[in-house]
Amino acid sequence: MSWLASRAFHAPPIDMRALRARCPLAMGVSCASAVGTSLWRSSSSSGRRTAPFACLGISTDARLKEAVQTDKAPAALGPYSQAIKANNLLFVSGVLGLVPETGQFISDSVEDQTEQLLKNMGEILKAGGASYSSVVKTTIMLADLQDFKKVNEIYAKYFPAPAPARSTYQVAALPLNARIEIECIAAL
Repeated sequence: MSWLASRAFHAPPIDMRALRARCPLAMGVSCASAVGTSLWRSSSSSGRRTAPFACLGISTDARLKEAVQTDKAPAALGPYSQAIKANNLLFVSGVLGLVPETGQFISDSVEDQTEQLLKNMGEILKAGGASYSSVVKTTIMLADLQDFKKVNEIYAKYFPAPAPARSTYQVAALPLNARIEIECIAAL
């Protein structure tokens, strides 16, 4: 029997309630590695510290996710949800600067589209039980990266400090020829 196999068979029992309390995401998505915990313990006792490893697999069980929908924001343009709640997180799909009542862009300007899409995003966040202050990550897609400064000025009004982590990209095209699209993840 290999050293790894012998360590796995002799691992002490894991208190799953304590693990869930300390790491709800790992337990909520289904898999934490007892072997990794055992290896980490044995290596730390020998003076060498290595990080434990864990297996995080997203379950396809529909009971673990809930669609969020509001009429106060534009409807999804395809087979996707405005947002999904899963494991104490809210994943908001890309939002455009469309007026919910008309389904049309508020205007052609990136400033107006940014303002409108952030209002739309706020409605989706509210429907999902979150707010701008609970957003932890945003991704901004711009039709023209030259609009970066204009977008930042408007964006800063919506996200209090500490601002969410963020990525910004210039993309080849956006749905309906939008000037900007933003998606986000919020903690619940």
